[in-house]
Amino acid sequence: MEGYHWPHGSSDGAGGSLVRLRKRASEFFESLSVAELAREAHRHLWVSDWLRLAEDYRSSAESARADGAGRMAREAWMCALMAFEVARSLSCPEDLASTDFADKVGTSLRSFADDAAQAIERVEIDGFDQGALTGFFLPALRHGPSAPAVICIADEDTTLASMMSRLLPASLRRNMSLLLIDAGNSPVRRPLKQEHILQCWLDYLEARPDVDSQRIAIYGEGAGASHASRLVLSDRRIAAAVCDGGLLRSVTRQASVHWMTGVEQVDEGGASMHPLPSPRRMACPLLMVVGSRSMVREREALELQAGYRQAGADCSVVVPNRIPYPLGEVENFITADDFIFEWLDAKLGAVRRLDPVTYL
Repeated sequence: MEGYHWPHGSSDGAGGSLVRLRKRASEFFESLSVAELAREAHRHLWVSDWLRLAEDYRSSAESARADGAGRMAREAWMCALMAFEVARSLSCPEDLASTDFADKVGTSLRSFADDAAQAIERVEIDGFDQGALTGFFLPALRHGPSAPAVICIADEDTTLASMMSRLLPASLRRNMSLLLIDAGNSPVRRPLKQEHILQCWLDYLEARPDVDSQRIAIYGEGAGASHASRLVLSDRRIAAAVCDGGLLRSVTRQASVHWMTGVEQVDEGGASMHPLPSPRRMACPLLMVVGSRSMVREREALELQAGYRQAGADCSVVVPNRIPYPLGEVENFITADDFIFEWLDAKLGAVRRLDPVTYL
């Protein structure tokens, strides 16, 4: 929509609920156009508006905390984190360089954790010769002795704070725990493969009495989606996976062959032919997210899905709505995150069955 500048001048201020804010943020993303995103003035105004709204929510959270209204403070912190993430998704690195963005997000997360008491638990486990491994555990708002859990692996270029800012608001209404980890960072050099590091975290979750060990899923973003695939292929304890299906490894192998031999296999349509992993090897239900979250292209994902379905395996594909512009692309992460958690609910719980291919 030309000239759509919400939340600039919004009368809601910081008084709206998290559900309402997520709805309006999703509508904001859906209203964007390539032409508008290409206009630097438009983008800077939107970034400024969302940062201002985040600050409004931070102020509301601090006021609610001072008044002893813990529940209102927690919701306001969540709204602030989500508004910060909208601003980040619209920004180039230089746009946020002068705003102390990382510090503000970090402060908001720590404040939310303080107000939520046990809502965010910092976990440190022994990685044997890997040194100490650190993650963040978010217990489910469960009804019963134990609940499903999801291991969430951040991309190498994404901070845990950014992933938490998106996934926390999306997961609050779900009966599942989250374990957020950064597989790319460790205090020591790691000779072990990433899947062995992830198995340490899997062992940790299995030992927790508040986690249902039969319903542990894994979710990876970017390079984390490739790590998730390797864990699923090497460990059958995973009940569901949001990953790349092994595609990144196949593409990397193909690129290595091309670099060494100078020969690249090409089909009649001119597209590269990448060897796909055997669908019989990945036993649990699989969801592939097309785009930057898993670096999987739509054509490759659909080819792999066809192979899985031919073998009788459970494989779904989701294609988020992404808007390209000269400096990159913007994704409606609200809708994408909601779909991913609904899919995880369907595989770990008992909600409606989703279509095998979904375009958001």
